[in-house]
Amino acid sequence: MRAMLLKKIGSPLFLSEEPIPTPLSGQVRIKVEACAICRTDLHILDGELPTPALPLIMGHQIVGIIDSPSKRFQKGALVGVPWLGKTCGVCPFCKQTQENLCNDPQFTGYTMNGGFAEYTCAYEEFVFPLQGDPIQIAPLLCSGMLGYRSLKMAGDAKKIGFYGFGAAAHLLIQIANYHQQQIYAFTRKGDHEGQGQAKKLGAVWAGSSEEPPPDLLDAAIIFAPVGPLVPLALKAVRKGGSVICAGIHMSDIPSFPYEILWGERILRSVANLTRQDGEEFLSLAPKIPLKTQVTTYPLEKVNEALRDLKEGKISGSAVIVI
Repeated sequence: MRAMLLKKIGSPLFLSEEPIPTPLSGQVRIKVEACAICRTDLHILDGELPTPALPLIMGHQIVGIIDSPSKRFQKGALVGVPWLGKTCGVCPFCKQTQENLCNDPQFTGYTMNGGFAEYTCAYEEFVFPLQGDPIQIAPLLCSGMLGYRSLKMAGDAKKIGFYGFGAAAHLLIQIANYHQQQIYAFTRKGDHEGQGQAKKLGAVWAGSSEEPPPDLLDAAIIFAPVGPLVPLALKAVRKGGSVICAGIHMSDIPSFPYEILWGERILRSVANLTRQDGEEFLSLAPKIPLKTQVTTYPLEKVNEALRDLKEGKISGSAVIVI
């Protein structure tokens, strides 16, 4: 099969002919139809996430077709594979319905091979049944699911700031509109195009992350992996409000005065997702219905897609089509 391999951190992926994988016990083989690219892929490539399983086939927003015997799915069924690839099931977190915090997890496209290939294997208990267009669905498997968990952390907040308006924000603003929440979009300074897109999608205000919003926020979700956004977001939320860091990696947070945290403001992170998050989100998506904005690339142009994402040239999501 054709696969894009990462052999060395910081080096481009290269096209390789690899054996079609054989499923391990508890796994199914999937013929990949599409795999969306996530900012976490950049963190892996740049070495910001430690100890990936090299050589590695990256990609963790996989949509494909069951290609082997399965206890849960018929052969030919359309399924999705998310970031959380397996948990231990025995640690205190797994036993307390907090499998996203598992002490011995496996992650798709990081500690186990992912979807930048014609075939992949996944543990079937962590695979979701899907319906629809694989290209449109693929971004839901991480940007959507992890974003949904982040939005849940905001509780019943009515005024929510989105710091960074990428793939996750494009999806979450649709959910917020559905729940009649007001979104304030913060982008890089001078990104008038991104601010215009946010307003077009329903944001009540859009501006630079360096600007204060016109109203104090009930909550803020930080999608951009930029630590200095944390103090800015804390200043923008009301007393008792929350700032939620939604990424798996973030640059260092600078020191800030206690007074902007005081007033029972909450600063928290979001770690991975649970299968329940995925099930809730995939049940909600067609009710809205969620619409994804995608730019497609063939398998052999994964490096171009990663570069375009890094340089901010993609509006919405990049999807690799096999």
